[in-house]
Amino acid sequence: MEYERIIIGIDPGTNVMGYGLLGVNGKKLSVIAMGVIKLSKFDDHYLRLRRIFERVTGLIEQYLPDELAIEAPFFGKNVQSMLKLGRAQGVAMAAALARDIPIVEYAPLKIKQAITGNGAASKEQVAEMLRRILSIPKENMPDFLDATDALGAALCHYYESSRPKPDKGCSSWKEFIAKNPSRVK
Repeated sequence: MEYERIIIGIDPGTNVMGYGLLGVNGKKLSVIAMGVIKLSKFDDHYLRLRRIFERVTGLIEQYLPDELAIEAPFFGKNVQSMLKLGRAQGVAMAAALARDIPIVEYAPLKIKQAITGNGAASKEQVAEMLRRILSIPKENMPDFLDATDALGAALCHYYESSRPKPDKGCSSWKEFIAKNPSRVK
């Protein structure tokens, strides 16, 4: 199927990284693919990073997405975990940048809010709302919630980028007059 636009969503992780691809045709949305990249079999953190780069590059080459929406790491109590997560996110972003794919980051709270209406929603609630919104049969839902989190990032980006941009208007009367001479007597 031909799509006007394809958005790849990434939920970065150093043990499991989720991905989801959303096809857009007008206002019709389709799940193209979703899944996870399992990294726990690699003992070395640097090998995990290389695997992330290879797999994200492979997904980009296979599906040719137009944009990448990625979940921003949230600050936890463990600084080392945050550092590793940031590296994983950076490597996924580098794979997109190497193919000139624009990247947008969304905070987990923003994604949950966009999908469920509740920024404190659980991963299970996000997955269930995605299943309903995108008409995904229950049997096609992935075992890992990292995949639905990634799809959530893609859908959040679709919502954000499809919203009309408000006109900023004028910051002063002088600017208004300059922009609208025919409306001023």
